[in-house]
Amino acid sequence: MSELITKIYENPNIYRIDVPLPNNPLRNLNCYVIQDGGETLVIDTGFNREVCKEALLAGFAELGIGNEHVNLFLTHLHADHSGLAFAAMKGRNGKTYISKVDYEYLQKVDQGEYWEKTDEAFIQEGFTREAVEELNGQNPANEYEPERLFDGALVEDGDVISVGKYDFRVIMVPGHTPGQACLYNEEQKILFTADHILFDITPNITFWVDVEDSLGDYLDSLVKIREVDIAVALPSHRKNDMDVYVRIEEIIAHHYERLVETLEAVEKFPNAHGTQVASQLKWSMRGKTWAEFPLFQKWFAIGETLSHLDYLVVRGMVAKNIGETNGYTLLKSIGECELELQEIWKTYEK
Repeated sequence: MSELITKIYENPNIYRIDVPLPNNPLRNLNCYVIQDGGETLVIDTGFNREVCKEALLAGFAELGIGNEHVNLFLTHLHADHSGLAFAAMKGRNGKTYISKVDYEYLQKVDQGEYWEKTDEAFIQEGFTREAVEELNGQNPANEYEPERLFDGALVEDGDVISVGKYDFRVIMVPGHTPGQACLYNEEQKILFTADHILFDITPNITFWVDVEDSLGDYLDSLVKIREVDIAVALPSHRKNDMDVYVRIEEIIAHHYERLVETLEAVEKFPNAHGTQVASQLKWSMRGKTWAEFPLFQKWFAIGETLSHLDYLVVRGMVAKNIGETNGYTLLKSIGECELELQEIWKTYEK
């Protein structure tokens, strides 16, 4: 077996195809292939880029994936997971499963309205119109999407997808996207974690049009998945070399620290917009200043900052002042806010 493919599990047979994501901090996409009884389920695809397509199809060829009894499961709408949906299923009559919620967002993208609304929301938060225009064509979030809207077999929480004699249950975990889903096999206690739980990077939790509190959704989803009996956790990017339950607690702690840091930035710069708040937070920039940060990474950082600001607004700690640009101010002393956060965190901690 080539370096491209790793056998992860036996009974059911699970393989990982390493799909590269060049010039992207995620580095790779773990495309998982489940095979049993002559049936195949492929999980996620990679960007709609030739280098990703070559790796994906080479992996298919090595695993002997033909045109029959092959289905695709997309854990969520992001382009690094859905971009090659057409290439993966070309000539095959199987289904492309995706959550109903994320498919509805893809429909908005296909109609052109989603990115327009997102751009306007970011401009309201101090990300200039010039920066938006410059970003167009270099942001992997929209540059490498599927070539057009595919036909989706829509799933919801609790639905079951069978591969041979093995059943995999859909577990909805909104947060990273509004309709992200994990797949779980109860018999072997195998969880495909998608981007809900990553092990050597923290999943990006960002602002979404028409979502009030994506960070709150994400934290609730972490608590939900923590109740699942997991023996094998298979993430969508990089590797897993630690206990999944320990990792869940680390991620929960990370967001508490980020919220406190956000409160401190709002206290220091009252009525600052989201971009200004983001510029005051600590990011993994490898020695670069905020001004030197690549534009698309600034965009991701601002989106994550907005999700934390939304969390604080929803819980009455911060006010969002609508004007020419949005500005944020504390509604209480920072000490009172931290005490409230500590009480809230008791609901997340095990």
